[in-house]
Amino acid sequence: MPKQKIIIDTDPGIDDALAIMLLAKSNQVDIKAITTVAGNASIQDVNNNARFLVDLLELNCPIYSGAEKPLVRDQILANVHGKGGLAGANITKVEPLNGQAVNKIIEIVRDNPNEVCLLVVGPQTNIALALQKDPELSSLIKQIVIMGGAIETNGNKSRVAEFNIFCDPQAAEIVFNSTTPKIIVPLDVCNTIPLFLEDFEKLKGSNLYETVMPIMKNYIRAIRQFENHQGALVYDALAAYYFLHPETFTLLDMDVRIETKGEYTFGMTVADRRVYTEKEINCQVTTKIDRAEFTKDFLSILAK
Repeated sequence: MPKQKIIIDTDPGIDDALAIMLLAKSNQVDIKAITTVAGNASIQDVNNNARFLVDLLELNCPIYSGAEKPLVRDQILANVHGKGGLAGANITKVEPLNGQAVNKIIEIVRDNPNEVCLLVVGPQTNIALALQKDPELSSLIKQIVIMGGAIETNGNKSRVAEFNIFCDPQAAEIVFNSTTPKIIVPLDVCNTIPLFLEDFEKLKGSNLYETVMPIMKNYIRAIRQFENHQGALVYDALAAYYFLHPETFTLLDMDVRIETKGEYTFGMTVADRRVYTEKEINCQVTTKIDRAEFTKDFLSILAK
């Protein structure tokens, strides 16, 4: 069987790094490109982090830098990932910014119509810009898998908003309103699958162990400090896992819209959960992932 073609749109980011490691080590997908977007850190920092990961994993794929700020709102950056977005990693190379993310997303999709999936694990600015620049693109993308949103749980950046959506709600609104099939992996499921240092100790002896352990020690400490969670919430790795084992995901058709104007609800993913009205379904939302299967597969793949 041919491997699934994907573009990883990302703002690495510790959980982003785990997602890229998982897909690269799995050898089950064809990564056509990594496109970067400002989010967890500045566009230069996340671009440098992408280069570090590509070199570490010996990936044969290009890196295209993208949006350095949101469509409308002021830029915000994350705090749980530490200085530079990948605290604990020895980042030495500066990856030049080429600004080609939007053009290359369009080009790759058009060269492979209805064959390319997008894994979107940062703010959705690049994807929104691509959809605006090429209105036909939404019908040519096979599927978009998004880590983002909070459906019934609280937000991790505001009372109700998840970080990736909160960074650029206007971009998320464009993507959610597109006709492309979308799989959403929200905080609701991510919060139920923490990993701990003893889990990552199982990587001892692998070529990733010396890189992963210092990163995860910093991340677990920061998650506890800023989000009051115990363990590492590996958000983006869960979204990446969909490409490897979609059968472990429980999905529910939903009508989800993005709040772009509310004083307290800005960036909220608003799901229509009414049972007495017609809905305009625009995505499938993950409501459960088999924790045991994910943990076993994730660690065994990274240990290769």
